[in-house]
Amino acid sequence: MPDTPIPDDLVGAFQIDGEPVRGRVVRLGAAIDEILRGHDYPEPVANLLGEACALAALVGSNLKFEGRLIVEARGAGAVRYVVADYDTSGGLRGYCRFDPEEVAAVSGGFQRPGARSLLGEGAFMMTVDQGPDMDRYQGVTSIEGETLALCAEQYFAQSEQTPTRVRLAVGADPGAWRAGGFMIQHIAGDAARGDTEEAWNRTQAFFETIGEDELLDTELSSDRLLFRLFHEDGVRVFGSKPLRAFCRCSEERIVTVLKSFDAAERADMVEDDGKIRVTCEYCSRVYALEPEALASA
Repeated sequence: MPDTPIPDDLVGAFQIDGEPVRGRVVRLGAAIDEILRGHDYPEPVANLLGEACALAALVGSNLKFEGRLIVEARGAGAVRYVVADYDTSGGLRGYCRFDPEEVAAVSGGFQRPGARSLLGEGAFMMTVDQGPDMDRYQGVTSIEGETLALCAEQYFAQSEQTPTRVRLAVGADPGAWRAGGFMIQHIAGDAARGDTEEAWNRTQAFFETIGEDELLDTELSSDRLLFRLFHEDGVRVFGSKPLRAFCRCSEERIVTVLKSFDAAERADMVEDDGKIRVTCEYCSRVYALEPEALASA
């Protein structure tokens, strides 16, 4: 009997019973489709941004306070940068800046180019933003892996000394973008737990069996996937949090930015119809403002 179709746009936490392993799993449907369709991204670029959004949800959903988790990678390649922004209300947004001709040039092989091929040499960053009254925390590592999943694993190993495995998947079948992600982390041994390496190695062996198709399957729930992997040990699921595409741009924010320019600079921005237009990089919304309104605001 086939699985019942499941709701998308959820991220949830789990722990393997009696084992020093915790994890998170995310499934994105309408939210990632809205984010990726906001721009005319080439398929490799859309895949990279989809991975970044899934990763931001996996990591950001573990924050214990109100704030944001920003996943970003910058390089000197065909993609200049990719950024995904998760806030603890479940809002998710993302953006890529790239050179179309350079992306086409690196996309001519048999395999879809990944993070290293698209970004080239550069830096992978995760930033925790706890609000305007708190300092940001940022960890940085170099782009070493061909996927953002490998970049994230290296980040956790270097910045937090936490053994971590990540699997990300993005696809557009049938006709709508989907994304998924799976992350496990090793809880270090102590006097009570003893040596936890054997349990971690065993969990990694199960993790290696996860297919990208399973993370994108509309008829395979996260609970069923976890049961397939860890039914011998048992797994505790701690509920799911809804996700949505959400951009923080607003006319008020745009006005504040424009007012930072002097009158002469704003005059150069005025178009033939007498308005100043600003397009949000994230959601592509266009704001058309009257210069006089800015002067009196």
